[in-house]
Amino acid sequence: MITPTTDYRRTRFHRPEPLLKGLDAQAHGMMGLFRRRAGILRRLRADADRVEADAAACHALSNHHLQERLLRFRDHIRRGGREADPHILPALAAIREAADRQLGLRPFGVQLMGALAMHRGYLAEMATGEGKTLTAGLTAILWAWTRLPTHVVTVNDYLVQRDAEWLAPMYHFCGVRVGFVTGFMPPDERRKGYGCDVTYATSKEVVADFLRDGLRVGALRDPTRRLIRRLLRPAPEAADGLVMRGLHSAIVDEADSVLIDEAVTPLIISTLEKNDALREATQSAHELAAELHAGDDYTLNLRYREIEFTAQGRSKLADRCARLPGLWRSPLRREELVKQALVAREFYHLGKQYIISDGRVVIVDEFTGRQMPNRTWREGMHQAIEAKEHLNLTDPNVTIARISFQRYFRLYERMGGMTGTAQEAAGEFWQTYRLPVITIPTHRPCIRIHHPDRLFATEPAKWDAIVAEIETTHATGRPILVGTRSVIASEKLAARLQERGLPFRLLNAVRHQEEATIVAVAGEPARITIATNMAGRGTDIRLGQGVAALGGLHVLATERHESRRVDRQLFGRSARQGDPGSAQAFVSVEDELLRRHLPHWVHARLRHTMSAGPPGTGTLAQAALNLAQRNATRLAFKMRRNVLRTDDWLDESLSFAGAETT
Repeated sequence: MITPTTDYRRTRFHRPEPLLKGLDAQAHGMMGLFRRRAGILRRLRADADRVEADAAACHALSNHHLQERLLRFRDHIRRGGREADPHILPALAAIREAADRQLGLRPFGVQLMGALAMHRGYLAEMATGEGKTLTAGLTAILWAWTRLPTHVVTVNDYLVQRDAEWLAPMYHFCGVRVGFVTGFMPPDERRKGYGCDVTYATSKEVVADFLRDGLRVGALRDPTRRLIRRLLRPAPEAADGLVMRGLHSAIVDEADSVLIDEAVTPLIISTLEKNDALREATQSAHELAAELHAGDDYTLNLRYREIEFTAQGRSKLADRCARLPGLWRSPLRREELVKQALVAREFYHLGKQYIISDGRVVIVDEFTGRQMPNRTWREGMHQAIEAKEHLNLTDPNVTIARISFQRYFRLYERMGGMTGTAQEAAGEFWQTYRLPVITIPTHRPCIRIHHPDRLFATEPAKWDAIVAEIETTHATGRPILVGTRSVIASEKLAARLQERGLPFRLLNAVRHQEEATIVAVAGEPARITIATNMAGRGTDIRLGQGVAALGGLHVLATERHESRRVDRQLFGRSARQGDPGSAQAFVSVEDELLRRHLPHWVHARLRHTMSAGPPGTGTLAQAALNLAQRNATRLAFKMRRNVLRTDDWLDESLSFAGAETT
């Protein structure tokens, strides 16, 4: 039986305040700086010391008495308010003891600091290998004791299931039910997963389930309306099919990936709609685009990935379309269709933005290098790429619900997070999510050696140097992790190493079946692993026997990313928990980052200077690289903000339908 209170919570979420502007935004930014002040870290360290001081009392208890102690803390914390505050630190000491007994892992002081930071609403920056998974579990127990739903959100289904099952003994010992939700689960299993106190899921799954639940209840999202309907018409209701229990608390693992990188594109639920006219038009546009040439008929804007027709191009297009029927008579419509075909040809590349699997175009996440098989591009772009690749054109999708990731995560009443890289986006985390960033120190000093970037005038020269560096390092017996930005780049490097007879393991969107296994052994002696930059994220790389004495894992980046955070994430795969390690990036002037995000005249001057090679060239190139990354970061921020503004605009435009409309 569902009580009125339970029913109310099933669709409950926090209504976010609108983003601030002007002086209000500046004042709010100052408040964020105050929340991140140094004194916060000192208080966290002092509180962690108090938790450790309580360890002896917990260690002396039997399992039965420790569980009794934990359940007493659960009762205090469930009551909430000021009464709960004095019990947080001793409760964390008891949870720490439970982790030691059930998992064989005793959280370090820095992990206690991270758990307390998240409990207090912070985003904790914790270095790779510092035990973020266990840290999240400590906070999740404190939150789950309220008996309100707690979602632990991470980046892929493998980590979802692995983390939930690995930490299950600790959760059960503390009186907490834990479950998980992954892709392809039927509704009954999803409902069971969300019915637990703690639910592990990916961001895409929780957002999609939220939208589907909204479609299920429609106008009855308001619990008061549902109660009145039940009284007036006692019958099975749409709300009975809900899988979620409302949005209350969220712990976001790999928060920079979930809240920043993935936030450029909103999540959309759509349905196929047969449209033969659009498919025919898309095919015709592809054939017309084949007759147009860059420079003469149209110009390219690399930064914004836009096409602009020249006068010659418009004239040629008008001549070709003179005998075509219907929509081709309209200059705006025909230019729009052909422009889309040209964008597909010039800016969407096989092995970079997508791959072809079983005769279908499958999108590749440019940040993680992973496949996204259930997603399609909107507004005919997917069909334009299918026409370009000479595949059967699918029917287009019609949007029936949408929401941005930024808006969704602002619906939680309480949120904390953790990641290895957050400081570069600290301002955005605060302005968008009200999440102040705090950097937790490492358990052991980091002794990673960062070699200066190596800069080259051409891509062939860069790849020759990369192969030479791999050969030299491999000869010493050190393991090497090579990060690439695309499937094309990883396959290109693999072919070169194969020619040299060097053994390697390749991990990308095409070869991804054993991702965790491949990455986990990347620290073995003489191992060469090629992976797209974020592949294997969440899986520790442990050094094999004797590797530390050789200098540890060497991470090699084949180009710089638009975001310095992603570079740091890749480099952070080495020198974990005090191990030795090193990292270096190889960059060429012909890399996409510099071509797309430098002013044209700056890029041209840089190419000329690098080719000539006068003294000081390296300093100039490094300054240009930094400028390109800053420009790319600003552009990405604007794109995310525009997505969020679109959601706000939809809310205002459809206000008569209720604030929950998305």
